[in-house]
Amino acid sequence: MKKILIITFILSLMVSVSCDDEAFLSKQPNDLLNDEQVWKNRDLVILALGDLYNRFPDYQTVEEWREFANFDEAFASRDYGRHQNNDWGFGDWGYWDYSYIRALNSFIKRCGEATTLLEEDRQAFLAEARVLRAAVYFEEVKRMGGVPLILEPLTYDYSGDPTYLQFPRAKESDVYDFVIRELTDVQDKLVDPNVGGGRIYSRATKGLVLAMKARAALYAASIARYNATTPSVITAGGEVGIPAGMAQGYYETALAAAQELIGKGWYSLYQKNSDLRQNFADLFLDKSNNPEVIFVEDFKLKDKAHGFTTNNQPIDQTEEPGDSGWLNPTLNLVQSFEKLDNTFAPLEIGTPGNYVYYDNITDLYEDRDARLWGTVMLPGTQFKGRVVDIWAGYILEDNSIITSGALGGQATLPGRSAPEQVVGKNGPIDQVEKSAQTGYYIRKFLDPAIGSGQRGIGSAVWWVRYRYAEVLLNAAEAAFELGQPDVAAGYMNEVRRRAGFTIDLTPGDITFDRIVHERKVELAFEGHQLWDMKRWRLAHRVWDGQNVGLTTTPGKADASSTKPYGLWPYKVYDPGNANDGKWIFKVVVPGKATGVDRFRLRNYYSEINSDILSRNPKLVQNP
Repeated sequence: MKKILIITFILSLMVSVSCDDEAFLSKQPNDLLNDEQVWKNRDLVILALGDLYNRFPDYQTVEEWREFANFDEAFASRDYGRHQNNDWGFGDWGYWDYSYIRALNSFIKRCGEATTLLEEDRQAFLAEARVLRAAVYFEEVKRMGGVPLILEPLTYDYSGDPTYLQFPRAKESDVYDFVIRELTDVQDKLVDPNVGGGRIYSRATKGLVLAMKARAALYAASIARYNATTPSVITAGGEVGIPAGMAQGYYETALAAAQELIGKGWYSLYQKNSDLRQNFADLFLDKSNNPEVIFVEDFKLKDKAHGFTTNNQPIDQTEEPGDSGWLNPTLNLVQSFEKLDNTFAPLEIGTPGNYVYYDNITDLYEDRDARLWGTVMLPGTQFKGRVVDIWAGYILEDNSIITSGALGGQATLPGRSAPEQVVGKNGPIDQVEKSAQTGYYIRKFLDPAIGSGQRGIGSAVWWVRYRYAEVLLNAAEAAFELGQPDVAAGYMNEVRRRAGFTIDLTPGDITFDRIVHERKVELAFEGHQLWDMKRWRLAHRVWDGQNVGLTTTPGKADASSTKPYGLWPYKVYDPGNANDGKWIFKVVVPGKATGVDRFRLRNYYSEINSDILSRNPKLVQNP
């Protein structure tokens, strides 16, 4: 009987709904949750709540890792479509899910009426569902702009007239205000993140509420401040665009929420490993009393695993049969990591005929931010006990190249009698799937456990949605925008010290470019890039459709970056010369990257599907 109740309850919660379509109104509210026993059983309510958590919307994750190749962080080694196109579709990254919102509204309504539950449990469940509803509206507004704010499970009366169920879009600012107000209202009804001596990562806590409020308010603030640079990206009714006069208040809310969380002392930066490079990689793997992680989607082997490592670990790295090497981080990203003297500069490789020679293949990166090593798998580093064998071939005295078209392929070098390996077992070989076509593999979120890259086993590494370093950077950005550069410097320096920087930034060093840069390198491959570029109104300036080459100013926020670049290592073969056996590097563009990224003004908000518009004439299309 209990099993039947569980199935009935979950199916009822998943009834499809929409604020603009009578099809979603085919159930009366008392039919949705028609078994009162559900609301008398704490375990069944937890199960239902778990289903709601499981529907949390993410765009780029360890499960949706292909989406990381949509911009300039990574190139797709196995699927080249994105970087053969110039444009993104106007519906890309859109989200309009009122079935989920109805499920949340139904849960909230019934939970509010469930007097047989212990009051403490009822209030906690109610607060968690309201946090999820706020999070869904946050996802809606950052993709679509203002959306209809529906806070009750709507019911169709079968009269043939659905017009009373058609709602107009709220203002973009109204949706952000709702999210902030809702989070504020439920904060004290939630538990501390370390309640009971443990730590809660995958459910809503007071910590998550403050982190989410800071993020949402910061998004609203920056849209209000920077939308003036894109005056055509507005609607007359405010469905898109936030008045500039509202920026100050939103920044103040963001800073206050972030500082309240910082002051609680619940979280701190992860610093368990004295090797700062490994420490940054470990941050995303360690589930044991991790002090930095605030909110995750968790995974468990055999029950709920994912294939991020299966699809992205270096090919030939283990005996585990997987797909391998799908995401290749770009040189665009790699050169963004600063030198440890706080300066920005392209990697020092020289030019043909005047190369910079390195004794070891990793020497090129030794003076760079430790986060580089924990984010990107560099040539010559190790993973699962093996060297990451990335090198493109031998370069001879006359600058000719000896290589092979097969991974780990062999050829006979001049003056030698037997063939030997002339290209890395991990590539790079242009247009060869699974090889490191940019010269790099991804490291962040990659599981080092043996077996994690095998089909049928997978990985249980969690997806981190909110963490403390972002809270510090949110506080720094809000403080900077409020004219408090000394406060901003303090928060940024805390994050940077963990990355190995020993020279603190001064208040005079804090600029908009610095704010943008710090988020780019700290939060790479964590699903922030698109939303940051949109809210700052930088996307159309950086992905501007111009084929101008790799920027030489990697610290400049609006530097054009429209193609994925790579960097290939070559081993010098010049017997008798002092440089014999050393390494040089060449900038490349993957052969399949034939397009250039062009972000159009219409891409700032995803279009509303024509079917949705036809069913609700009160909706206005995005500009």
